[in-house]
Amino acid sequence: MEDRPPTGPDAGRRRVVRALVGGAAALAAGGASAWYGLAGGAREAGDPDGVGPVTLATGRDTTRYLRGLLADWNAEHPDQPAELVELPEAADEVHAQLAGELSAGGSRFDVLNLDVVWTAEFAARRWTVPLDESDFALDSLLPPVVRTGRYDGRLYAVPFVANAALLYYRSDVLAAAGEQPPATWADLARQARTLAPAHGMSGYAGQLSPYEGLAVNTLEAIRSAGGDLLAADGTVVVDSPQARAGLEFLAGGVHEGWIPPEALGYQEEESRAAFGGGGLLFLRNWPYVYHAVGAAGSPVAGRFGVVPLPGPQGPGSGVLGGSGLAVSRFSRRQRTARALIAHLTSRRAQYRVLTDGGLPPVWADLYADPDLTARFPYLPVLRTAILAAGARPAVPQYQQLSLAFSETAFEVVSGRRTAEAALPRLAADLRAIVG
Repeated sequence: MEDRPPTGPDAGRRRVVRALVGGAAALAAGGASAWYGLAGGAREAGDPDGVGPVTLATGRDTTRYLRGLLADWNAEHPDQPAELVELPEAADEVHAQLAGELSAGGSRFDVLNLDVVWTAEFAARRWTVPLDESDFALDSLLPPVVRTGRYDGRLYAVPFVANAALLYYRSDVLAAAGEQPPATWADLARQARTLAPAHGMSGYAGQLSPYEGLAVNTLEAIRSAGGDLLAADGTVVVDSPQARAGLEFLAGGVHEGWIPPEALGYQEEESRAAFGGGGLLFLRNWPYVYHAVGAAGSPVAGRFGVVPLPGPQGPGSGVLGGSGLAVSRFSRRQRTARALIAHLTSRRAQYRVLTDGGLPPVWADLYADPDLTARFPYLPVLRTAILAAGARPAVPQYQQLSLAFSETAFEVVSGRRTAEAALPRLAADLRAIVG
């Protein structure tokens, strides 16, 4: 059955995944030289010592905080001004535009604001250059986020924004029942199953639509159960009892009803709206949700709290999000680009990343700053979550890996296949992708 051509409403997506797996297998067979070829390896690189005006390419700055950070730089460096180049908001479109420019050897972008899952790909394709770690205050940053900027033992991106998921809960509902926030999966399932219906709400939701968000939600569950997709040496280890336990936790929630069926269509904003509208007892989501649902006039303002994600026997394992700043290999002003990155990742700038942009900073001591914790009460919990989180697989083929993984995860969580049947095929797909 599993080897028949895909049919049904998701057939087109499954065919795309199969094609990408096949293409990744061919690429993996070609080894490093294949990735070099994708870079246009013979194209002339930029100037490592060049100075002058530079550009910062990033996804859309929806809170407009980057303008203030660049204004500070420009006031101090009038002969080397930085210009903001905003790409679309959607990550896939940002990736496509950056890849299109860099694969052609274009020098339009100097500094690249990269999602942490792109670091390995851009380095392997030789679109970015390795950086001297002594140029940046890495010892002052949260250690897990520093690791997201490394590939093959070298630093290619300096952490700029950190991120890890939190468990949001309705504090008023738990207090009325004399309950504490869940510390284990069993607590979460019991409270979601029993307390939520009594208050006319659903139990729990994350981001279970078949996209990168589902890959992250599922990886969190698998790692919390002690499993993983890849071992440290790149070996595929997903076909394991621990991975089955993680998938079955989510699938069981959908089957038993304490995860509502609507959650199978939720991305970040749909799930935020469900919790913020009073329809959920628990929500797994990113820190940006805290102020969005706590604003004046929100139905849940003053009636919720956050804790780290739970696991089977205690604290769970999160997955790191965020972004890092890299220098384009084709930049003609790489010295200025490196200096701009040092400025944007300084403590002063990181303070404003949080206060102006509402985004988690990468400087460790900001999470204990009394003024900041008064304004952003979730910071101590978020610090705990980040320190317990791990990066997604640092492989150049991550985009293909994520598509294959999220397809399989959706089939299992939605009840179309069992984890026991799905994981051997997923393991074979991942081996074809990463080589």
